[in-house]
Amino acid sequence: MAKFIVLVMFKNIKSDLPASIVVFFVALPLCLGIALASGAPLFSGLIAGIIGGIVVGGLSGSNLGVSGPAAGLAAIVLTAIGTLGGYENFLLAVVLGGGIQLIFGILKAGVIGYYFPSSVINGMLTGIGIIIILKQIPNFFGYDEESAWDLEFFEINGGNTFSELLDILNNIQPGAALIGIISLLLILLWDKVLSKKSKIFELIQGPFVVVVLGIIFYIVTKDHKVLSIGQNHMVSVPTPIDAADFFSQFSFPNFSAITNVDVWVTAFTIALVASLETLLSVEASDKIDPNKNVTPTNRELLAQGTGNIISGLIGGLPITQVIVRSSANIQSGGKSKLSTILHGFLLLISVILIPKLLNMIPLSVLASILLVVGYKLAKPTLFKKMYALGWKQWLPFIATVVGIVFTDLLFGIGLGLGVGIIVILLKSYQNSHFLHIENNSQGKNKIKMTLAEEVTFFNKGAILKELESLPKDTYLEIDVINTRYLDNDIIEILEDFIFKAKERNININLISKRGVVESPSSFIEFFKEEPKSKLNLS
Repeated sequence: MAKFIVLVMFKNIKSDLPASIVVFFVALPLCLGIALASGAPLFSGLIAGIIGGIVVGGLSGSNLGVSGPAAGLAAIVLTAIGTLGGYENFLLAVVLGGGIQLIFGILKAGVIGYYFPSSVINGMLTGIGIIIILKQIPNFFGYDEESAWDLEFFEINGGNTFSELLDILNNIQPGAALIGIISLLLILLWDKVLSKKSKIFELIQGPFVVVVLGIIFYIVTKDHKVLSIGQNHMVSVPTPIDAADFFSQFSFPNFSAITNVDVWVTAFTIALVASLETLLSVEASDKIDPNKNVTPTNRELLAQGTGNIISGLIGGLPITQVIVRSSANIQSGGKSKLSTILHGFLLLISVILIPKLLNMIPLSVLASILLVVGYKLAKPTLFKKMYALGWKQWLPFIATVVGIVFTDLLFGIGLGLGVGIIVILLKSYQNSHFLHIENNSQGKNKIKMTLAEEVTFFNKGAILKELESLPKDTYLEIDVINTRYLDNDIIEILEDFIFKAKERNININLISKRGVVESPSSFIEFFKEEPKSKLNLS
């Protein structure tokens, strides 16, 4: 049995190992930067990244999601450490917050994630992509920018995202800017040209090459008057002298503070915010997963809760699944959870064995990697696609993007969701949907699913659950004869289900006023290309 598990986990090693290296280089500065923004020891961010990769990655049902410290919790952590009277008291809140997340998972609260419309999720991905680009531009040009790892618009030093961009003009560091530009051009060349020429360029990822190049550049130019890069623009991993010094970096919760009401308030805050960010990231990761896997959300909450308990017990920051690292994993060709687990081990091994080497990596090189990640999340074509879907999709999408860029992640998502609800209320009728399933035991299982007159993203969770529960070897009829409005979210679910249905030998027919559509491929094209009037959709 153990041999079988090992074979299954390592069958995608050729894809997962290169992806894990890219995720490692993305995660390393994020772990350190978020710890800095949180007012916590730098090592606490690394602990959270290691636990998020190894423990949460192993327990999670997500193939490609990556967990670690989240920028969205930085402000909460910073405030809580001061309010609770010390970092050890805060660690107790992290442990309790993890326990509360376990309760959420047991109570099956993960279903909440299904009630966020795809327009908001796309807006979240795009907004985060824009923020990553805006925040990393200062680092790219060698300007030491303290808030580069904070996703909020208003920053710790009193400025904001755009004021920091203006400050770049007087703070460009030639050496950092030069290796940043070279790294960005090399990554693009690797991605667009070289990776298509030979398999070796697929196995060895561009980001790994530019990091090695960055280290060489630093060594060669460290004594140069113009091109040398200052230490404040380099990765800064704690470098213990010996084993005792290394283990002294771990902190432990103060359990005597368990009667402190503020500790419990902080614990509930961490549990709620971390769970929400995780569920949103799960939804977003599944959306850009090329294999259209569906992550079990309740299992994810159990995994996150376990990770937070362990992280808090040994001095780490709170953990959530995070879309920046998850999208980097997907974009780098990760195939299974092995890439997530390996990135956690890479963090652990590197901080033990090669911290001095890591401290030779210029931040501008890592910024070039993140700029590419940000662009892939916020491609201009996505704006065109969302606009083409109509105002019911466009308004929540653009509201989410603007909210995230000019405030913070949670406010932006809340704004997009609020706009989405208003749009749906304007267009929905009193009876929004119903599902009718009819069984026929003759031959194959025959199941008829009749969609209602109005089917919106509110019904996404119920429809997804019904489709996932269908038995193998089934003949499924989807009746849309009386359906006047079919939300884009539901169309996406059906498209994804068609992709997975072949594996379960499920045959699908679509019944509309135009007749019966029997081919799954034409079923997809039916929703994508045919005018809604022909489908009797408003």
